[in-house]
Amino acid sequence: MTTLRIAMNGVTGRMGYRQHLVRSILPIRDQGGVTLPDGSRIQVEPVLVGRNADKLKELAALHDVKHWTTDVDAAIADADIVFDAAMTNLRPATLAKAMRQGKHVYTEKPTAETLTEAIELARLQAETGVTVGVVHDKLYLPGLVKLRRLVDEGFFGRILSLRGEFGYWVFEGDSQPAQRPSWNYRTEDGGGITTDMFCHWNYVLEGILGQVKTVTAKTVTHIPARWDESGKEYAATADDAAYGIFDLTTPGGDDVVAQINSSWAVRVFRDELVEFQVDGTHGSAVAGLRECRAQHRSHTPKPVWNPDLPVTEPFRDQWLDVPANADLDNGFKLQWEEFLTDVVAGRPHRYDLLSAARGVQLAELGMRSSAEGRRLDVPEIVL
Repeated sequence: MTTLRIAMNGVTGRMGYRQHLVRSILPIRDQGGVTLPDGSRIQVEPVLVGRNADKLKELAALHDVKHWTTDVDAAIADADIVFDAAMTNLRPATLAKAMRQGKHVYTEKPTAETLTEAIELARLQAETGVTVGVVHDKLYLPGLVKLRRLVDEGFFGRILSLRGEFGYWVFEGDSQPAQRPSWNYRTEDGGGITTDMFCHWNYVLEGILGQVKTVTAKTVTHIPARWDESGKEYAATADDAAYGIFDLTTPGGDDVVAQINSSWAVRVFRDELVEFQVDGTHGSAVAGLRECRAQHRSHTPKPVWNPDLPVTEPFRDQWLDVPANADLDNGFKLQWEEFLTDVVAGRPHRYDLLSAARGVQLAELGMRSSAEGRRLDVPEIVL
């Protein structure tokens, strides 16, 4: 049994608490750890880290966690792994301090507010040689696992395009409390949907289809005023919607056009909060985070456009569910288990700070594309 002490910074926040503590680390602890192929096991010992001592004490008691602290420096010094889910503008300093002390790092994204900072972190990872993992949770979720399998099996033929829709209505906070923290809507605090989501879309596009070559984006602040956690009105200075077009190249050299809309000011009329449709010469598929449906060329009907007649085709019924054919656990937990295995094995994790830097790069270029009103190339990052 190898026990790894994990300093979990920002665990009182929404993502740090729900996805990483409650749905990942605690289940790993309670199942007796991660079992390796040779029969040995990795156990985890979480240390809750944050600024609110009362909240940390409450969470520690609730979940039978022995250790908590508001001293980030002491937690880093005493940890085997430093996890960070705190505010983005504080993240580079935390990650850099941990890596310089030889600590392995697992972190939420974006890893930094600027590409320069993100590249500096990636270089520091290379210099220190520690194992670093960056959360790429969507690639571990059932819907995208199924979609990736269809790509690998050649189901689509030559892939033509991807269309993505993400978002939901985030209440302004006046009549009903907002579902997201107020800092998300202030540029000065590192907020904005482009910064938040384009780093996701970069790894999704890379992980499913191929490398992003160009970006054209339009970012908007649809809701100019919101109300914070204390009920006080504030100016929403960050973008709450981003509309992007991306040119990709697959590993086989085919060109693919991707379109992804991201919005916190949209009402949902789809099966999941995020869906991706991939179309190819031989078939198409629509994947959310959980489900995936496909339609092969041989099963594709021949719709005829006639605006004078009502639509009678049962379009949704003409698609088939793609089976999981495996027991797919919580995506966050699955990546944690893979990362922990890499730490013990002393090898790099496949989703590291260089991958994260490409996500920050895409977000930065997306904001610039919108400001300048033009398409921008996405250059390769060389450390």
